[in-house]
Amino acid sequence: MRKNEYAIVDIETTGGNASGSRITEICIIIHDGIKVINRWETLVNPQKEIPLPIFALTGINNEMVAGAPIFDDIAEKVLELLEGRIFVAHNVNFDHSFVKHELEHAGLKWTTRKLCTVRAARKVRPGLPSYSLGNLCRALDIPLLQAHRAGGDADATAILLSRLLLWDEAGEIAKMIKRNSHDQNLPPNLPQSEFEQLPEKPGVYYFYNQVGKVVYVGKAKNIKKRVAQHFSGHKITPQRQNFMRDIYSISHEVCGTEFMALLLECCEIRKLWPLHNRALKKFAPKFGLYHYEARSGYKYLGIGKLAKGQTCVEHFFSLHQGVNLLLYLAGEFGIDHRFCHYGTPDAGDFVIKKDTAHLPDIKQHNAKVEQALGYLADSKLSFGIVDKGCSGEERSCIWVENGHFYGMGYMPSDVGITEALQIKDYVTPHHSNRYIMQLITGYAEKYPGKVLRAEVPVEE
Repeated sequence: MRKNEYAIVDIETTGGNASGSRITEICIIIHDGIKVINRWETLVNPQKEIPLPIFALTGINNEMVAGAPIFDDIAEKVLELLEGRIFVAHNVNFDHSFVKHELEHAGLKWTTRKLCTVRAARKVRPGLPSYSLGNLCRALDIPLLQAHRAGGDADATAILLSRLLLWDEAGEIAKMIKRNSHDQNLPPNLPQSEFEQLPEKPGVYYFYNQVGKVVYVGKAKNIKKRVAQHFSGHKITPQRQNFMRDIYSISHEVCGTEFMALLLECCEIRKLWPLHNRALKKFAPKFGLYHYEARSGYKYLGIGKLAKGQTCVEHFFSLHQGVNLLLYLAGEFGIDHRFCHYGTPDAGDFVIKKDTAHLPDIKQHNAKVEQALGYLADSKLSFGIVDKGCSGEERSCIWVENGHFYGMGYMPSDVGITEALQIKDYVTPHHSNRYIMQLITGYAEKYPGKVLRAEVPVEE
């Protein structure tokens, strides 16, 4: 093992992620910590078409790579140059993901320490307006010949590394390349100090992009550990590449329990609708139970798609859930099925086909519909959940009002609760939805000792 020899790598590719793109050019420069001692560069046949926007950026076209070796033919040479050296690149995880993927595709295993010159420059030369390679070269008077070509960018990165090593009086780079350092796994634009200050407690964390917009919200039992998991591993999907590239800052909010963190995460995703949150977006309800009175005077119950501006009695994640409740109400309260439908009245998708003969007495029928609606209203309980807080001086609390999530918050530990409704005074209101209520109902059933129920329905 060579002591602190660096393999400075730059590549050009057919696209932005290793899973669907290939290398078109690679340059590897060997640096002994003081000077360059070796340099190797070649075009690579990607065995696929080079997109026009990539040609416009790099100047590399299909004719230039037609006679170049494919990566399998140079894989052993690449491995020979990289083996036992610290892998260096500007935005290191991008280049590393491509090279590792190509070597694995060629049947070669390789692991190494990494050094990102974006992150190193932020530490050694803080306060610069931009840390892109082009802007760094201009700010530090580094020649950059043939930008967006592997050789030109690698040569500039080698000069940048030499200067950073020379200027690094605090030994920041030595800390970064330690095997137990998390630094090189972090997104290139994320300050390590923001990661290090994360607590090992339950809560919610927020990732921000370059302009300060939240692009991801997550919850965790241990915030720091969970955030670190986002940046570990070797995933090469486009989603991960874009995700890592978008993260410039982190903030967090500590919660008393993991369940409080889960509810806050749901509320924040609904409020902020971050770009990279996909999982919880799928839990938005799509159908509702509606009631209305036709021109004939008969009242109807129906299941339909949710629409903006429309108020419904209940929400459902699937049409099947809604129809099951509709059939239950019809059977339980003796409502004629001709007045229970799903979809639109003109679509012909009624539970039972229309039949205008022998219609029920209108007053009796409407009374049955009102009884069913009353049953649903009465089943919507008001209750609170009291649990441990962020410290011994407080308790967390959740309030549900008439079957809807009202809000959550914290109360002093020395407050005596004589009736459940007192909890409402200590919560911050949040919007309710079906998914949040499913979570709260399940939690209340699992931990009944933490639940305080209101004796009578609460007037809103």
